[in-house]
Amino acid sequence: MDEKDRYQLGIQTRRATLGDAYVDVAISRTTPMTKDFQDLVNRYVWGEIWSRKQLDTITRRLVTITMLIALNRGDEFELHTRIALEQGVEAEKIKEIILQSAIYCGIPAANTAFRQFERILASGKNNE
Repeated sequence: MDEKDRYQLGIQTRRATLGDAYVDVAISRTTPMTKDFQDLVNRYVWGEIWSRKQLDTITRRLVTITMLIALNRGDEFELHTRIALEQGVEAEKIKEIILQSAIYCGIPAANTAFRQFERILASGKNNE
């Protein structure tokens, strides 16, 4: 696959995974400074990794949520958690991921994740 094909696959995968509205906003915010970064994200995050068939999208998302807890990346945690709920992942399953993260990532990381998760659930912007 050449880089142009990888970019196109990345855009398709990104839209299928995050939704058109989110991707449209992300792309519209591209500046001359961030153009190369957005290109990298589309080609490699979405066109190389998220498009692989060895893991389904839900599994990739749950793994990603776990890593985002570990790395304390709140904005991305909220994005992927919200979309997981919209895609039918049960809140109980995400709760279990956060509980397990308390053991391997630390109590403060899980505490923060629970606060963010409760905000998501309270906002009603999911299919709960």
